[in-house]
Amino acid sequence: MSAHKNDNFFERVYAIARQIPYGRATSYGAIARAIGAAKSARMVGYAMNGASMREDVPAHRVVNRNGVLTGKHHFPGTKLMQQLLESEGMVVKDDQIVEFKKHYWDPVKELGLEDI
Repeated sequence: MSAHKNDNFFERVYAIARQIPYGRATSYGAIARAIGAAKSARMVGYAMNGASMREDVPAHRVVNRNGVLTGKHHFPGTKLMQQLLESEGMVVKDDQIVEFKKHYWDPVKELGLEDI
C-alpha cells in the first residue's frame, strides 16, 4: 500500500474519530466498519497510534472491542489515556472501561452509515 493510500485511510479514520462525542468511546473495528474497511481494525489502530499527540483527534476515545485501553502506550505519561477518559465521566479499572457498553458509540448507527 502506498503512503498516499495510507494518508487517505488515516484521514478517513480521523474524520470518524473527531465525531466521537464527549463521554463516549468506540472501537477500532467500529471505525473500520464506518469507513467501509471492516477487516482493517489493526490499520485503524496504527492510525490512532499516530493521533495520540494530535489535539484535533480524540484518540483516547478509541479502544479495543472489549473496552481495553490497548493504545495507552502511545500517550505521554503513564496514565494519560485513562485520565482523559475518566475526566469525561468513564470509570477505568485495570486498563479497561467499566460498563463499556454503556459508553459505546457506534459510528455506523450514530452517523447513519448503514446504507453506505
